[in-house]
Amino acid sequence: MKLLRVGTAGAERPALLDADGTLRDLSGLVPDIDGSLLADDAALGRVRAAADAGDLPVLDATGLRVGPPLGRIGKVVCIGLNYYDHAREIAAEPPAEPVVFLKAADTVVGPYDTVLVPRGSAKTDWEVELAVVIGRTARYLESAADGLACVAGYAVAHDVSEREFQIERGGTWDKGKNCETFNPLGPWLVTADEVPDPQDLRLRLWVNGEPKQDGTTAEQIFPVGEAVRYVSRFMTLYPGDVINTGTPAGVAMGRPEPKPYLRAGDVVELEIDGLGRQRQELKDA
Repeated sequence: MKLLRVGTAGAERPALLDADGTLRDLSGLVPDIDGSLLADDAALGRVRAAADAGDLPVLDATGLRVGPPLGRIGKVVCIGLNYYDHAREIAAEPPAEPVVFLKAADTVVGPYDTVLVPRGSAKTDWEVELAVVIGRTARYLESAADGLACVAGYAVAHDVSEREFQIERGGTWDKGKNCETFNPLGPWLVTADEVPDPQDLRLRLWVNGEPKQDGTTAEQIFPVGEAVRYVSRFMTLYPGDVINTGTPAGVAMGRPEPKPYLRAGDVVELEIDGLGRQRQELKDA
């Protein structure tokens, strides 16, 4: 299923994109697309049955904002430096263990919402990423297969980053990762049954129409199941938590000088096979 949330920010309603591409209203069936729904197999079964039967009301998509496909996110866990080709482009050794950091849940915005360039920023960068949405509580998992079993679905994430704040301003990466609007998510949450192999997905990103990233999740150093297993050894993952699993080669930081960092007025578009496409215009904060 392709689940999404539509409406004004903070007042989104649950919806579903059916097999014909028609937007369907789920608000009469479930209150929201969130961790509670993803952990409830019976509720998900009712949604699936209603979708298959064609019983869901049609929503007019004209002028309707698409919000993040997941509400009430508990935490956003990120895996840094998780693609071999990205490590090569920045002349870094592939890490022996996953690099883990957090983004605040309030950085999450819709897939077509404005991204704000922070005040004083000179190095705002793009990163297309596969986001993993957790559907059952995960703690101290034993295997990558156990990790995959905890995945409810997948989405496109844009892990926007400010490299000066991240690397040159002291401390950990948090300052460069948690600026307002720095995690567009969606347009859809695609349930795991529609993604038979998360290690066989193409990721692409364009800036002002120019291709910048074109990679595959086959290049991940720590595949999805292993990333979930690893994170569960250090923190408990709950339904509705998100893991951003890293970005392939092609970021501004990895390019020759002068590096083409983002500015107000730039337009970024990104997509992952089967998971949909995002588009954001950048403006000054």
